Amino acid sequence: MPTFKIHHITKYEYDRPVSESMNEIKIFPYQCRGQETLQHDMLITGQPDVQTFTDYWGNKTGSFNLLPAHKVMSIESKLVVRTTATTQLDINFHTGFGQLKKEMEDNLYLIELATPDRIRSQPEIDRIISTIPPQYVSVAAVVEYCSEYIYKNFKYIKGITNIETTVDEILQHRSGVCQDFAHLMLQILRCYHVPARYVSGYICPNKDGMRGQGATHAWVEALIPEYGWAGIDPTNNVWVTNKHVKLSVGRDFADCSPVKGTFKGPARQVLTVTVSVGYENGDVFEEINNVHLPDQFNLPEEEAMDGVFAGQ
Repeated sequence: MPTFKIHHITKYEYDRPVSESMNEIKIFPYQCRGQETLQHDMLITGQPDVQTFTDYWGNKTGSFNLLPAHKVMSIESKLVVRTTATTQLDINFHTGFGQLKKEMEDNLYLIELATPDRIRSQPEIDRIISTIPPQYVSVAAVVEYCSEYIYKNFKYIKGITNIETTVDEILQHRSGVCQDFAHLMLQILRCYHVPARYVSGYICPNKDGMRGQGATHAWVEALIPEYGWAGIDPTNNVWVTNKHVKLSVGRDFADCSPVKGTFKGPARQVLTVTVSVGYENGDVFEEINNVHLPDQFNLPEEEAMDGVFAGQ
């Protein structure tokens, strides 16, 4: 049962003072089997009071208001977590779509998570679905195939997408990062009537290395009949075991954004995310990411009387 020390700093810098920064944070470990929180400390600029609640998806969520004028806002999370899942999961590869349909009956939560978005590139999604071998009759086999398809047919490239990139754009680029691959896989699975949800968290692979280290990671959980929610990581084409730490779940990234909010002031902003993971053997992995924000988060001065932001 490995224990990880995770230090996560989200830092916003503004080119002029802003005020009344209203924020929502989802950087608390998700309460579930497979992980145990040993210690969690937070330090926020100005030390505002943080009100916490549980959202619709079951995520512990915090909210706070930084009222005074400021040019920097930092949210620092220090987490010690033990993952208790085994390295080899006993995924149920025997249950099929008949059992899944029974589990979904009259369950609005699952029905919502099995409903695909309407996108322009739906024919391409249908083409991907058509490649699923007809002998794959178990839900787990279909989920595993979709992960492998994305891993083999889409390139992992940083910097060409952002938090607002759509599935249509991902299909056009044929590349992206963990968040993009999770969104693409969600669309495919939901078109196959499999309930699936977006997961935000960290990946802690140490020396063996995996794509997506640094900042926050994203993967997918699919409902496997007579098993439950099973995590799978299309960025690395692996089932999720004890190297992933879960923060939040939702329909997509918008439900899981670690930090989002608004502020008053005609300012441009720069977002930097630093994550370090300490391992039991003393190794430390650290990466600093200068996050590319969509244009809407950096409005021209004459339009930016109120700003919005989101972060990884």
